Amino acid sequence: MTKSNPGILLFFIILLVGCSKKPNLYTSNEIMQEFNPSYFDFNYLSTRGRIVLEEANGKITKGTINLRAQKDSVIWFSMTPGLGLEAMRGLITTDKIRIKDRLNGDDINLSFDEMKDRFGLQISLQLVQNILYANVPEEFSYRDRLIRVGKYFELTQAREGFRFHSRVNTSHGKVSELSSNTLDNNGALLASYPTFENVNNQPFPNKMLLKITFNAEEGVQNIIIHLDLNRIEYQDEPLSFPFQF
Repeated sequence: MTKSNPGILLFFIILLVGCSKKPNLYTSNEIMQEFNPSYFDFNYLSTRGRIVLEEANGKITKGTINLRAQKDSVIWFSMTPGLGLEAMRGLITTDKIRIKDRLNGDDINLSFDEMKDRFGLQISLQLVQNILYANVPEEFSYRDRLIRVGKYFELTQAREGFRFHSRVNTSHGKVSELSSNTLDNNGALLASYPTFENVNNQPFPNKMLLKITFNAEEGVQNIIIHLDLNRIEYQDEPLSFPFQF
């Protein structure tokens, strides 16, 4: 198996400077009453938009991306940089990640445990879902740290080798900015969601600026991804997720 960059799978960005207002600490009861994060609920989802991928070696790829998903089961994507020729196709399921890279000839077919061993990143389908939909990355519990700063809740969570810091908008309950790092400092995931649109009466991020830092044979790598989704369709009918090496 040849080496490849897994950054196209995850979709993350640069953390912005926080609000300077004095934070308000919350007790447990107040957290339950005031903090109400919004989780995007669906059966099947189909999206289409523009993508700009900036790789660590300076290469920039622009094109169209199609995303399909079945909740808690599968995320599928296809990237076409131009001339109608598919450059990359990927499939994320509950146990592994697969990528067919026709442009560079690099493929990935790894379990999540193998991803951790190879790239130092502990990821899952659930985590990728939450990042794509601007959900709080992990289910909220009393062990998490929560404060309110102006129009945002600042939530800090530590799970399975990751530390997450989310800025959650009080008006719609979605994550506006996310930063995370591995507790052993082997990787970092970052995301920003500047705009949302209404999809089936739920807020959905239609623009994302995303970044991932990870270890590779060449050393520490950074990938930045700009996404602008112009078609987001909530569906009840099953979708297909075609993939083969």
